[in-house]
Amino acid sequence: MGCFTIATWNVNSLKVRLPQVLEYLENYSIDALCLQELKLQDSDVPRAEFEEAGFDIYCNAQKTYNGVATIIRKGSCDGFIDIQNNNPLYEDPQKRLITGTLVKGNTQIRLVNGYFPNGESLESDKYSYKIAWLNKLNEYIHQELQERSNLILVGDFNIVPEDCDCHDPEDWRDSVLCSSSVREVFFSLKKLGLFDAFRQFPQPDKSYSWWDYRMLAFRRNRGLRIDHILISKNLIDKNRSTQIDKKIRANERPSDHAPVRIELDL
Repeated sequence: MGCFTIATWNVNSLKVRLPQVLEYLENYSIDALCLQELKLQDSDVPRAEFEEAGFDIYCNAQKTYNGVATIIRKGSCDGFIDIQNNNPLYEDPQKRLITGTLVKGNTQIRLVNGYFPNGESLESDKYSYKIAWLNKLNEYIHQELQERSNLILVGDFNIVPEDCDCHDPEDWRDSVLCSSSVREVFFSLKKLGLFDAFRQFPQPDKSYSWWDYRMLAFRRNRGLRIDHILISKNLIDKNRSTQIDKKIRANERPSDHAPVRIELDL
């Protein structure tokens, strides 16, 4: 078996962060990179740049907001097939989900890449949309798991699973990222048979994937862990390591998120 590396990263504008994305792909030997918040319409996606660097890019893009993409290193697998944009169980004008099947020899892995809604505030229509979106995602993942034993769900979940994933749990207690409703959905995904790959291993205290641009949050490590990789049971023994590439957040003009990376024996 060989090592196959998958990463997820909310880049908060692919146009702005393109050089950083290309550098990350090479420096960390990424085989499949799942991006969120492209903020580009499809015609503006820099396909030629990825092609020249040796990658194929599959997009579900949207002008100004949202947008997701899965980038595959040429030759790292035997194909990326059965691609599905958005959740077929939920009609949604927002481009937040792209799913495909990685084929590597006799192994197939369903890779689901999502940019989960933020929700804005508990009283807003956007929060109601968030809960509806999450519930339908849960149904979709349940359906996918009935057909495929190997599944990975990655992305910016906009959910803080537990208090240890937040720099100040009391301050964030009733926020759209930490509410009991969104945490219930996160754990319902785990009840379906998914496992938090990051928590398979001992991790440093105060490990976060997002830091506000304001109030020196990154320097003070006042962050949240909201970017996740969930894997199905069959992949647990194949998980060699899962980590947050925190130093990427220290780049000049960084995204407010750091990538999360898993290495699998495939």
